[in-house]
Amino acid sequence: QLQLVQSGGDRVQPGGSLRLSCAPSGFTLDYYTIGWFRRAPGKEREGVSLIDSTGDITKYADSVKGRFTTSRDNAKSTVYLQMNSLKPEDTAVYYCAASVVRLTTTNYLTEDDFVFWGQGTQVTISS
Repeated sequence: QLQLVQSGGDRVQPGGSLRLSCAPSGFTLDYYTIGWFRRAPGKEREGVSLIDSTGDITKYADSVKGRFTTSRDNAKSTVYLQMNSLKPEDTAVYYCAASVVRLTTTNYLTEDDFVFWGQGTQVTISS
């Protein structure tokens, strides 16, 4: 079965850091654009970040720009979301997803472009 497996969710205090990981099961991530999304309680799922297949192009939602960094290690077929300076409003279930649509410097992907999704991992920011 082709799926994405996530790890790294936790509860941390405001100002803390977490790193989420996303790895495939049954395929490799080499040629996929990877997106991170999140759904906060009572809200719609929103895009957090995108990374192209080589790791050269990354894009971020304004709400996380400067605090979150997405990266990938294709040798390990793993994508990461490093989250720093976490705020209570970052509390959400985070999802990674894979798309065959190539990310460029001029386009943007939506949820409909993603074909494989992770199971979601809870991130809670609370003192």
